[in-house]
Amino acid sequence: MSAKIRLYVDHPLGAGQSVPLTREQAHYLFGVMRQSVGGQVALFNGRDGEWLAEVAEAGKRGGALTCVAQSKPLQLPPDLWLLFAPIKKARTDFIVEKAAEMGAARIMPVQTEFTNSERIRQDRLQAHAVEAAEQCGGTFVPEVSDLTRLDKVLDVWPDGRQLMFCDEAEVGSALGLAGQDGRAPWAILIGPEGGFSARERSRLTGLPFTHVVSLGPRILRADTAAVAALTMWQQALGDWA
Repeated sequence: MSAKIRLYVDHPLGAGQSVPLTREQAHYLFGVMRQSVGGQVALFNGRDGEWLAEVAEAGKRGGALTCVAQSKPLQLPPDLWLLFAPIKKARTDFIVEKAAEMGAARIMPVQTEFTNSERIRQDRLQAHAVEAAEQCGGTFVPEVSDLTRLDKVLDVWPDGRQLMFCDEAEVGSALGLAGQDGRAPWAILIGPEGGFSARERSRLTGLPFTHVVSLGPRILRADTAAVAALTMWQQALGDWA
């Protein structure tokens, strides 16, 4: 059983469960996608897996779906955080979308000394993560945190979590993740367009949980670096290995 339309809902899912639709969801299903009573939709909420549901009520301002059967179990990503410095709006959106598609469990915008953006729209970025999960077939939606200063994040770093520090100063080096433990919780740190300051680099390289890596022989744009780093980690330690 499968449905072409996938929808994220903030509601429990289970056999026979009725799921009310918001006005926006009703407009999308009935106004844009032209669904009607009896139509099939795949639902997920990040907790109960994916469920095949049928349209039970259809209206311009609302409606309801009824869960029929589970079509996918919940598939959790690895315990991996992505920390990145926000850049231009469209490219920040891209990073969030690709991180959600590629299996980050948490997405954390951080403000470094050379970060150009001083604020983000956390709710808008969270919506992008939801849309990415809807489109890529995922059953989990990563949390997008609000913008936090990098030094404050490091001050309260959790015990046991390893940090993959993607340092542009190591371009061309052979530094990688060989021999590391993929069962441990991890995080990836991508810097801003201006790179890390000397003070930040000194602190990061001195932390016992930091693993400095190179992303190849060329300096990458921040959005490209995020995709490259996620790919490197997933292939070496994650659920692509």
